[in-house]
Amino acid sequence: MRLRPFAAQLLVLLTTLVTPLAHAEEAAPVLSTRPDQWAQLVDRHYNLYRITPTLYRSRQPDAAAQPLLQQLGVHTVINFLKDSDSKWLSDPSIAKVQIPLQVVHIDDADVIESLRAIQSAQENGPVLIHCKHGLDRTGLVAAMYRIVAQGWSKQAALDEMEHGGYGDEDSLKRGIDYINRVDVAALKLAMDTGACSTSVFALCSIKGWSHKVGVIN
Repeated sequence: MRLRPFAAQLLVLLTTLVTPLAHAEEAAPVLSTRPDQWAQLVDRHYNLYRITPTLYRSRQPDAAAQPLLQQLGVHTVINFLKDSDSKWLSDPSIAKVQIPLQVVHIDDADVIESLRAIQSAQENGPVLIHCKHGLDRTGLVAAMYRIVAQGWSKQAALDEMEHGGYGDEDSLKRGIDYINRVDVAALKLAMDTGACSTSVFALCSIKGWSHKVGVIN
C-alpha cells in the first residue's frame, strides 16, 4: 500500500515529461526540399532566380544590381514593362530588349515574341527576364519557356509557377488561365515555322499581309 502514492507520483512525472514532447512533435514543421529542376534562388532582394545556366528571372533591377548581373555573366536583359531599362542599366556590355506585355491580355503572339527573344539572346550568353515584381508577366513567360523550350508538361510548369516562392499567387491567375487553355502544339508549330502567332487573324499576321501586299503593289 505504501508503494501506491509513489507509483502515482512517478506516473504524473512521466506524463509531465512526455506530453510536451508529443506536442512538440506535432507542432514541428514538415521540412520539404525544393525540387532540383525548379528555378533556384540567387538573390532574395531582387527576387532573382536561376532557371537554367543561361536564363534568369527577377523583379525590376536597379543600378546596384549591375555588379551581380556581371558576376552572373548576363549579356541580355529582356524587360516586359513599358518603362525602359535605360533608367538603371548603364553597362554597355549588356544588351537591352523591351517587350511590353499587358498582363490583363496575354495572347500567343506575345508569348511567341518573348520566347524567340530569349532564344535569340541566349546565343550570346545568359539572359535575364524581368517585370516589375518578377511575378505575373515574368512568371508566365518562364512557365511557357519550360513548356515550349524544355518540354515540361503544363502541370509541371504550373507547379513551379504557383509554388516556386516568387510571390503572391493571386497575381498569377491570368497567367494560369492562359496556360490551361493554350494549344501547346499550335504554339510550337508557329515557333518552328516562323509565324508570329497561332492565328492568321492576329494583329501581327494582318500587319504581315499588309506589308506583303504593299511590296507586291
